[in-house]
Amino acid sequence: MNRVPPSRRVNKAAPPPGRAASEADLPPIREVIARHGLSASKALGQNFLLDEQLLARIAALPGDLAGARVLEVGPGPGGLTRALLRAGARVTAIEMDRRCLPALAEQGQVFAGQLEVIEGDAMKLDHAALMKGEPFHIVSNLPYNVGTALFTRWLDGANWPPQWRSLTLMFQREVADRIVAQPGTSAYGRLAVLAQWRSSAKLALKVHRSAFTPPPKVMSAVVQVTPLQQPEDVEAKRLSQLTAAAFGQRRKMLRQSLKGVPGALEALSSVGIAETRRAETISVAEFVALARAIDTQR
Repeated sequence: MNRVPPSRRVNKAAPPPGRAASEADLPPIREVIARHGLSASKALGQNFLLDEQLLARIAALPGDLAGARVLEVGPGPGGLTRALLRAGARVTAIEMDRRCLPALAEQGQVFAGQLEVIEGDAMKLDHAALMKGEPFHIVSNLPYNVGTALFTRWLDGANWPPQWRSLTLMFQREVADRIVAQPGTSAYGRLAVLAQWRSSAKLALKVHRSAFTPPPKVMSAVVQVTPLQQPEDVEAKRLSQLTAAAFGQRRKMLRQSLKGVPGALEALSSVGIAETRRAETISVAEFVALARAIDTQR
């Protein structure tokens, strides 16, 4: 796989001579893919979404985007990008597959001033800096191979509320279920706690595998996350440490899985959590209370 620089801003192509481009010049995404000879790359975790009605529904989930800034990761040929631009958003799209850049440039011609494409690896870029300090929404059909890593990065920030105002993200259905899972279920784990302790997370839309080209082997779903007020006296790094230990040995009792976390066993007693319980039975609120108790002891 060719490596690309961490970031390169891509200039928008000029409109055809003699007239300005219009939305009527944009063919269906399927035709765009065929004309540019694009195929989804398994190495990049790509699956292209073509249904324009479905894409419009996804773009509508964050609410009114007219004039709002939106970050999109992995736009590919630009199906979701087009829906966001039609909704009036000012989109910054990060794409590391340079094969897709000409197709995205065509959209920049039509939606003048609304689209900036950055060639680069989203895992290596400072997203807040790209958005120039403005509040923004994140809306993406995330590449499957980096989706969870990007999601946890957006949730892990020490500063809260974050610069982003909402996350509207496509995941494999299994990952989406883990994000919104409740205690006592098989899907409940660290991802659910990180998503829910200072945010509201919901499964907004189920997407059949047949909606993609090529169809993935699994179903997908769109998850929507909005930040809430952070509980007092709890640090993100403490909760992250605690959940990593607890769910890293989820079949073991807490007295075993948390023994490597300084102060954790004493904190269990102080908040009334039996050390014989397992991580999957501990609610988000109980994890927060446990993290607070550890920090208070220190």
